Amino acid sequence: MLVEGPPEQRAVSVPAPPPRHAIRGAGLLVALVLLVAVAAASIAIGAKPLSLGQVWHGVFQDSGTFSDVVVGERLSRTGLGLLAGASLGLAGAVLQALTRNPLADPGLLGINAGASAAVVTAITFLGVNSLTGYVWFAFAGAAAVGVLVYALGGSRSATPVRLALAGTALTAALSGYLQAVMIVDDAALGKMRFWTVGSLAYASNDILLQVLPFLALGMLLTLFLARPLNALAMGDDTARALGARLTRTRALSLGAATLLCGAATAACGPIAFVGLMVPHVVRSFTGPDQRWILPYSALLSPVLLLGADVLGRLLVRPAELQVGIVTAIIGGPVFILLVRRQRMAQL
Repeated sequence: MLVEGPPEQRAVSVPAPPPRHAIRGAGLLVALVLLVAVAAASIAIGAKPLSLGQVWHGVFQDSGTFSDVVVGERLSRTGLGLLAGASLGLAGAVLQALTRNPLADPGLLGINAGASAAVVTAITFLGVNSLTGYVWFAFAGAAAVGVLVYALGGSRSATPVRLALAGTALTAALSGYLQAVMIVDDAALGKMRFWTVGSLAYASNDILLQVLPFLALGMLLTLFLARPLNALAMGDDTARALGARLTRTRALSLGAATLLCGAATAACGPIAFVGLMVPHVVRSFTGPDQRWILPYSALLSPVLLLGADVLGRLLVRPAELQVGIVTAIIGGPVFILLVRRQRMAQL
């Protein structure tokens, strides 16, 4: 571009600013580098700190030494953090688009409450004691609540408000059931108190293999829904005019969120605020386009989750603080700030 000035001045060439999609693409690379760095920290930092050389040896040249065993355990934990974080972030982004509520999260539709209620039922009435047994009940409870929310929300005539109201009502009912059972049964309370907080400490390869198919299917389905969700955000009438199939989009979106949030909750317990904070923050610099919100959420949500997990190990070393507690401590003030900013924008 040439800038004209007085005759005695020569024209100056001013470079055009880089296109916005190039900036977003560069941002994805930065997010990926940040994710790799946090994953490396998750493997190296713990009750026993490990050097980068020990981490490298444990990952690529496992010889059965103590440090190699520690690396193997932390690899499972880090892998679960990566998958669960990405799943919660994608589920939150989908639910915010589906309900047209920028402050929605996976708990809004009762998915977390359904998983928790199913686990309490399995422990109290069916005698399930292993974590690998909890996984299937938690996922079944999340899926059942997802279907019920869609049915109560009106199925084919479902609207964002109806879905949110149905999820809120079911969450209240299931939370009451959960508290009643845990108060009456001391054994259930003792077994559930760690799971309900949300933790990556009990990660194992068996759990990862059990939830991986559901998480992979949910992630693929979510990325497929990016364009339909963009149309849905413009309102029902505009979306229909653009050729979007509203019923199918809402059903598939709810199904994807149930797969992602249900499997993540089953593996590591209900972890709050990850699915709320990251998509909301991402939207502030990507805009409303789901084709950018979803990839950014998939990369930055595990950064938050693994970062909180590492912080929990450092704060009370040699013990550790569960990641669900750390995300709640971080998420509470952030949520208040988001709500205040939302109100200020409406004034």
